[in-house]
Amino acid sequence: MNDSKKQDIKEVKLMKGNEAIAHAAIRCGCDGYFGYPITPQSEIMETLMELEPWNTTGMVVLQAESETSSINMVYGGAGCGKKTMTSSSSPGVSLMQEGMSYIACAELPCVVVNVMRGGPGLGTIQPSQADYFQSVKGGGHGDYKLITLAPASVQEMADYTVKAFELAFKYLTPVLLLADGIIGQMMEKVVLPPFQPRMTEAEIREKYPWATLGKPANRKPNVITSLALEAEEMEATNLRLQRKYREIEKNEVLFEEFSCEDAEYLIVAFGITARICQKTVEMARSQGIKAGLLRPITLFPFPTEQISRYADKTKGMLSVELSAGQMVEDVRLAVNGRVQVEFYGRMGGIVPSPDEVLKALKDKVVK
Repeated sequence: MNDSKKQDIKEVKLMKGNEAIAHAAIRCGCDGYFGYPITPQSEIMETLMELEPWNTTGMVVLQAESETSSINMVYGGAGCGKKTMTSSSSPGVSLMQEGMSYIACAELPCVVVNVMRGGPGLGTIQPSQADYFQSVKGGGHGDYKLITLAPASVQEMADYTVKAFELAFKYLTPVLLLADGIIGQMMEKVVLPPFQPRMTEAEIREKYPWATLGKPANRKPNVITSLALEAEEMEATNLRLQRKYREIEKNEVLFEEFSCEDAEYLIVAFGITARICQKTVEMARSQGIKAGLLRPITLFPFPTEQISRYADKTKGMLSVELSAGQMVEDVRLAVNGRVQVEFYGRMGGIVPSPDEVLKALKDKVVK
């Protein structure tokens, strides 16, 4: 077989979503993973430990003593211009909020994975989407936001791990990969991304002059901080962040549409719920109900304009979530009262069937 044909062969594996994240992180040149085990995302760290990338790519993999330590190790690595990441599940991510706020204000790139479980509190290890507010609205203190990618398949767990690092370094900001426990635990075929080399310190110094890799010759050392001693300085930082978020909203919206061309009723859902609702749309159309599905892939930036366009084309919308209703607020803001928006959700780890969603669509929207 010649070399060109070898390059065309795709490496297909059967694995869990959590495992796909670990493989993708190694392959996209991640320098360091710092985490702490919690169900249902523990396989990310377990897979990294099993693969021993420190022997192949030089990637550091470390179990910290807590989630708080994990995010601050990520903070330190990000400040050096390194590709760093962590992962956890809902209550663990809550403990990371202070560090994430620091990183966002210091304008450093990193990736945080949240494989959501039911809450509040310790809750259940069953799947949930109730961290939407925590993720999309920033979660921690202050006026910051996180680019948030919501995968709906094992393939997207791998693809969006790579995408998350790209966006993090493009905008110098933390990027959140927000999945639910089903996507983390389910097994599907996945095409793994090609290997990317890790950057050398010389390349980092040249490409990211802000990185703190020791005191460079002939200039002052870089100081990375989220502290401002004067109100005017803090306001200037916030204004700069807000300009960046507006740029992200302009350029980085991702979404998927299914049977929306002639839809009279629109379902909005993300993650595993969107996959359930895709079947609901098929069932509805078999019964003469012209339903369509819009799946936000980026939860921030939210596809506000895309949803808004359907306000004058549809008779009603239904936001379907594994929560008490969080994304529905953004859907309603998008349409600004021009069309009825209803909500259907399950909580505590219960996942609705396509039939349940279809019944909710009929009862709440079609009537």
